[in-house]
Amino acid sequence: MILLTTSRRPTRRIRTLCHDLARSIPNVVRINRGKLNLDGIAERALELKADRVIVVDRWKGGPGKINLFRVEAAGLTSVHPLMYVAGIRLQREIEAEAKAVRSLVVTTAPKNSPEVTKIAENLSNFLNFPLSSIDEAASKYQASMHVSHNASGRIQITFMLLPQMVETGPRIIISRVVWEN
Repeated sequence: MILLTTSRRPTRRIRTLCHDLARSIPNVVRINRGKLNLDGIAERALELKADRVIVVDRWKGGPGKINLFRVEAAGLTSVHPLMYVAGIRLQREIEAEAKAVRSLVVTTAPKNSPEVTKIAENLSNFLNFPLSSIDEAASKYQASMHVSHNASGRIQITFMLLPQMVETGPRIIISRVVWEN
């Protein structure tokens, strides 16, 4: 199970993004962080039997970065990649009918950069979802977390219903990826 939470002072847009992610990713429990520090989040994750944590941090009033953590006895351990967010598009802005999904697969385009492949592999490992091409996934899964480049060359993560290939959102545009501490 995965625990999803926000920075300490989330904006309305960050809370909505977390709500959208909780609907789009199976086995995610979203909590309001309040005044919890990282140790408090680790304790709450253990109470909920979650072994992984996603924290959406704030930067200049919007989602700024996405931190991935594993829950261990000593607390939270950072998992790579650390993704800095350039922009988002919420489910309500995409205007497609979004529903909670039960089966998700991480997909990439057939031809993409090594960085996109590396991000997709790491997200697949962290989320415990299979990594597949979009063609193979269409017949087996209900939804896809698709990692690709957008028209401006930035990396984007978007959620789509399969096999119709309808984008349901949210869409997250990544400005920078950090692989080391």
